Amino acid sequence: MGFFDALFLGFIQGLTEFIPVSSSAHLRIIGEFLPNGADPGATFTAITQLGTEAAVVVYFWRDIVRIVKQWSRALVGKAPKNDPDARMGWLIIVGSLPIIVLGLVFQDEIETTFRSLWLVASMLIIFGILMGIADVVGKKTRSLQQLTVGRGVVFGFAQALALIPGVSRSGGTITAGLFMGFSRTAAARYSFLLALPAVFGSGFYQLAKSFSGPQVFGPLETLSATVVAFIVGIGVIAFLMNWLSKHSFWPFVVYRVLLGGTILVLLATGVLQG
Repeated sequence: MGFFDALFLGFIQGLTEFIPVSSSAHLRIIGEFLPNGADPGATFTAITQLGTEAAVVVYFWRDIVRIVKQWSRALVGKAPKNDPDARMGWLIIVGSLPIIVLGLVFQDEIETTFRSLWLVASMLIIFGILMGIADVVGKKTRSLQQLTVGRGVVFGFAQALALIPGVSRSGGTITAGLFMGFSRTAAARYSFLLALPAVFGSGFYQLAKSFSGPQVFGPLETLSATVVAFIVGIGVIAFLMNWLSKHSFWPFVVYRVLLGGTILVLLATGVLQG
């Protein structure tokens, strides 16, 4: 695959990272349909996610600065420990622990077994249905001020499921949030902030690893794709936050089930190899 393939995959990464349809699943699937198609790999996926997470930093810059500042001040006793922003800093740390631990434990599977198209398609369908159920039964009354350590851990384990392409980092955490009674916008906001430590950690780890072995795309292609993902990602965050204040997740649910079903049919008929 070449330079323009990388740019296109970067565009797809930016387009699908924040909406609950699994960006890693889309990169895995679309890679198969490009000229000389192949799996772009876990390394390319993780590095391009640095671009979309940089978009989160830009979009939520004021929130992030405020949280880091108050958390740091509370740490040295210059701000109350129950300060809402300081508390959010701790909740982001606690919620990040599951994906860090499980990411290290299942590192080999993340780069091999978990990228099976059979598994990806199944996860698209299963977690699409779970999201639809959560959107119907969730009370959607809780705000982030009602986030506790226990709920933060639940969010964290839901995020960790996104180590399997097809689950969706935002989809998993938002679904968990809806089941726990949080509003759509509150669940999405925490989901985006919670992803920062995990994605930056994974992305820079994979970036360091990329220097020691062959990759599907070279450094220039990967960098360019990451920049495209950043630019597109900013627009998608703004769209999604506005969308969630007025609409449900059902268009994404239907899309996930149809895409997953289509991939299963293509695999079963031999058009795609899993």
